[in-house]
Amino acid sequence: MKGTLRIMAAALLAGLLLSSCGALGDDEPPNSKAGGTSTGSASPSAAPTSPGPEPTSCPNGGELIEAVEIPAVHADPVRVPEASISGQKVPAVTVPGVDIPAQRVPAQCVELKPTPGGCLGAVAIPGASIPAVKLPGVTLPGVKAPGIDLPPVTRSAIWRDAVSRSPVTRQEVCQSKPSEEGQYVSSVYRSPLYRSPLYRSPVYRSPVYRARTCNDKGECIPAVSVPGVSVPGVSVRGVSVPGASLKAYRAGPGQVIKGDGSIAYNIEADVLFDFGKADIKPDAAKGLEELVASIRKEVPSGAPIQVDGHTDSKGDPASNKTLSERRAQAIVDWLVTEGGIDRSRLKATGYGESKPAASNTKPDGSDDPGGRAKNRRVVVSATR
Repeated sequence: MKGTLRIMAAALLAGLLLSSCGALGDDEPPNSKAGGTSTGSASPSAAPTSPGPEPTSCPNGGELIEAVEIPAVHADPVRVPEASISGQKVPAVTVPGVDIPAQRVPAQCVELKPTPGGCLGAVAIPGASIPAVKLPGVTLPGVKAPGIDLPPVTRSAIWRDAVSRSPVTRQEVCQSKPSEEGQYVSSVYRSPLYRSPLYRSPVYRSPVYRARTCNDKGECIPAVSVPGVSVPGVSVRGVSVPGASLKAYRAGPGQVIKGDGSIAYNIEADVLFDFGKADIKPDAAKGLEELVASIRKEVPSGAPIQVDGHTDSKGDPASNKTLSERRAQAIVDWLVTEGGIDRSRLKATGYGESKPAASNTKPDGSDDPGGRAKNRRVVVSATR
């Protein structure tokens, strides 16, 4: 519609290729391995290491998942003194102590990917693991001496395997379809994510006790007691990211799409620019003035405003990216010089042909001029 800016919801129209939206990947189901009890001799797996320093805050508003500290466990060794029974020496024995070093589940970030205006960004909850632990076994050796026959007393080693959860992701969502009337753009929805809690059960090695034993001559082996040892259970909380949606409706200068904390306007580039150009047409001024009026009404004073340029797939990708950047910058300059918006609030980004809102070709592979027209756009978005 020449002379009047047509602003449509930024998720825009049928046929969006989700694969073009910078996806993190499809959902990966959780994979947990609960620990059990074992007397094997293999070593437990080492605690996972975090690459680089752990985060103390997260970019793009991502949630910080706090670290979980797993305390060290210590038990002193027990010394059994030497004894002499009818001239036979029963040697001293030291029952080893227990030293399990402290372990740690490192801090992590829920990753929120930056996204073009009118889309819901990709989200990833990272995987996590509680490391394995081994409580070593203990044996009091037997004693064979005149008038005394004591069997060995043993407690087996006890294990808890590592408990893990795989990453959970949602890809960027930009897909939308027009209503049957062709006037409104359908809502955009990103389903919630959830990483279930992790729990490593406690470990307990019961005490070992051997009573004082004497022969008929009154010669005795002293009593021995090795205290029980416990390793506490470990819990890592579940992590969730709620679902999000962008709802389309008609308000202000054309079609608008809103989320809980955002608003976006999709401006058809053919209304703003001549084909292949980045100079704003004179007759686009009225529509841009309506846009500024809506921004002043809907967006808090001082809130950042994002201006994203997009092209169709005609031409080479590098040239298209440059053109989209120039067009986004042209809108920024207009909003500053003519719209009176502070430049510090505005950021221009060019995506070229990488984020199509519709197919550039028909199912038979031939050119689709209508689809390409929908991809030539500038999206203005802001946080409300």
